[in-house]
Amino acid sequence: MPIVPLPIFEQDADPARRGGALTDEQAYERLKPPTTIVVRYGARRMVGEFPYQGKAKPGCGSKLVVRTPRGVELGEMLTTTCGNGGCGKSVSRSEVRKYIEHSGGKDYPFTDAGEVLRVAEPADLETWSRVQASTRARRDRAREVSATFQLPIKLVELEAILGGEVLTLHWMALDESKPDVTALIEALSKAFETPVVSQQIGARDEARLVADYEKCGQHCCCKNFLKVLKPVSMKSAKTQKATMDPLKISGRCGRLMCCLRYEDETYAELAKKLPKKGTRVNTEDGPGTVIDGKILVQLALVRLDEGNREIAVPVEELLP
Repeated sequence: MPIVPLPIFEQDADPARRGGALTDEQAYERLKPPTTIVVRYGARRMVGEFPYQGKAKPGCGSKLVVRTPRGVELGEMLTTTCGNGGCGKSVSRSEVRKYIEHSGGKDYPFTDAGEVLRVAEPADLETWSRVQASTRARRDRAREVSATFQLPIKLVELEAILGGEVLTLHWMALDESKPDVTALIEALSKAFETPVVSQQIGARDEARLVADYEKCGQHCCCKNFLKVLKPVSMKSAKTQKATMDPLKISGRCGRLMCCLRYEDETYAELAKKLPKKGTRVNTEDGPGTVIDGKILVQLALVRLDEGNREIAVPVEELLP
């Protein structure tokens, strides 16, 4: 079936009809390569802002080969920090720093100790595919070696990087003891003929490494965007949820869901607007007593004095 050019596309491509506007190709040619790039890398999805000296003009989502304190890794471009950097979504360095400050500050896994070496080439992607393909066999071998030491730990992941300079062993303690994994790390380094670094993690970090989707249908927050994994209080769960069923308030890690923490402030502000249970109020149907409330929809359940009838009243419609 032949491809017939549509007239509207032909007109858009005609410089005489664009009124001097640049084509996408012309606009791209005028852009300068970025001087710094914000990159996400590693199994724990760490973030770094690294200098870039290449001539290519990558866009958001481009795969990059970066050098980090661990070695040469494959990363993903998030944005640039210069105003004319080959990506229309460039942000300023102050905006990046402000975002980090509001997202956890010093606890946010951010570094500027590194550099962008190049935009990933087909050979880099092929190498990375081979590294990933060997991950399962390496992890199984690590668990075999670990079993001989009979330590109270759980091996979660053995992470390799593109350059192969180092392997990172992510593990959890199974009890309150502080197991010494020095001998295990030495044995693994010998088995793989590569330096192995120990990284103890908690239940939330385990979910970040191995979980996929939550009950809401979205990627787990810890895996998708949440970088600082702090404890969540039961008070938040009681404020936001009508039930304390562990299956409904716990995430893939078995702990209280992270979304309870970062929605807590909103719920707290809305809860202040609701009258407390037992409060006497007036409504258009007469006086009554508040017996319950719905925070998000801002409804108060009122039992009227006359007839003992119960009605739901929006907070803004309660009479003084």
